[in-house]
Amino acid sequence: MLALSRKKNEALMINNNIEITVLEVKGEQVKLGISAPREVSIYRKEVYLQIQEANKEAMSADSLDALKDLL
Repeated sequence: MLALSRKKNEALMINNNIEITVLEVKGEQVKLGISAPREVSIYRKEVYLQIQEANKEAMSADSLDALKDLL
């Protein structure tokens, strides 16, 4: 993991097309702004993990059997 220090209004670039800017710092909370192409999906990690779990459940054997029944 790369750890960087940034102050308010400072930014970092990822892959020449994603810019992350520190918008605000309040106590232990940091507000970030992210500029990225529309095709780049951006999720909070807890939401991303929920999506991954839902995808795993959708691919379970029961779901596949239900899909076969439809066909």
